[in-house]
Amino acid sequence: MLKKSILTMDKLKKKDIYNILDDALLFSNSFKDWHLSRKRLIANLFFEPSTRTHYSFISAENQLGLNIADFNPQTSSLTKGESLYDTVKTFSCIGYDAVIIRHTQDNYFEELENIDVHIINAGDGKGNHPSQSLLDLYTVYDEFKTFENINVLIVGDVKHSRVAHSNIHAFEKMGANVKVTGPLELMDKDDKRYVNFDKGIKWADVVMLLRVQFERHGELLKIKKDEYLKKYGLTIERYEKMKKHAIIMHPAPVNRGIEIDDLLVECEKSRIFRQMTNGVYIRKAMIKYIFDEEF
Repeated sequence: MLKKSILTMDKLKKKDIYNILDDALLFSNSFKDWHLSRKRLIANLFFEPSTRTHYSFISAENQLGLNIADFNPQTSSLTKGESLYDTVKTFSCIGYDAVIIRHTQDNYFEELENIDVHIINAGDGKGNHPSQSLLDLYTVYDEFKTFENINVLIVGDVKHSRVAHSNIHAFEKMGANVKVTGPLELMDKDDKRYVNFDKGIKWADVVMLLRVQFERHGELLKIKKDEYLKKYGLTIERYEKMKKHAIIMHPAPVNRGIEIDDLLVECEKSRIFRQMTNGVYIRKAMIKYIFDEEF
C-alpha cells in the first residue's frame, strides 16, 4: 500500500498493537472528545451487510470530526459493472483520504496496493477482520491487564470465520494460549489446537463463541439448529464449569439459543455488549494510527 493502512493482523507489529490498545484506553477515558488535527474525508465501503462494524466505524468517525461518505453499492456504478479497483481509485481521485472496506472476496486488498489512499479492512471473505480482532484483544487486555498465559478457547465455526483466523494468530502473537473446539466439519483440517469442549471450558480464561453461519454452511452440519446448543453451544451446565474469573465473548450477531443459552448473553461473565462499546474506542484508535496523529 502507498499509504499507511490496516489490512491484516499479521502485518501489525506487536508494538503497533500495544500502541493501538493504549490509545483505545485513552479514548475510553481522558481523550473522549479528542479530534483529528484537521478535517479529513473518509468513505465507508461495505459490500456485505453489517451492523456493529459498520456503525461503530461511523460512530468513531463522527467522534473524531471526520467528513463521512456512506457508500451504497446498490445505487453505485457497481450495478453497471464497475470493479472494486475502479471504485476505490475513484474515491482516491476525488479527494478522499481513507476508505473503510468490507468485502466478500478473500484478500480483496491485494488488487488495491497501488492506490494512494489509506485503507482499513473491515472484513474480507473468511480471511481477516483486524478491527474485530483488535477490539477482542482490547477487551481481554482491559479485563486481565496481560496476555501472557491467558487461555483463550474459540468455539464454533472456526473454518469459515475471519474472526477466528485473525484472533488465533493475534492472541498467540501477544502471548496467550489458544485452543479451538466445535463440530469437526467446521474445524480447519488437522488443527493441533483442537480440544473437546467440555475439557476446554475448564481450561479457559476466555470463552470466545463464534456465530454459526447456517445461511452459508448449514449443509455441512449433521445436526439441526435446536440440537446445536446441547452438543456444541454454551449451556448453563457448561457455564457452571467455567473458572470463577473467566469471561464470555462473541463477535455478534448472536444466535440466541444456538451458540449460547439465551440466559447467558447478558450474564455476569458475559462481555458481549462491552465488546461493542470497545469497538468504537478501537476504531477511533485505528483511524488515529493510519493518519499518524498525536494526542
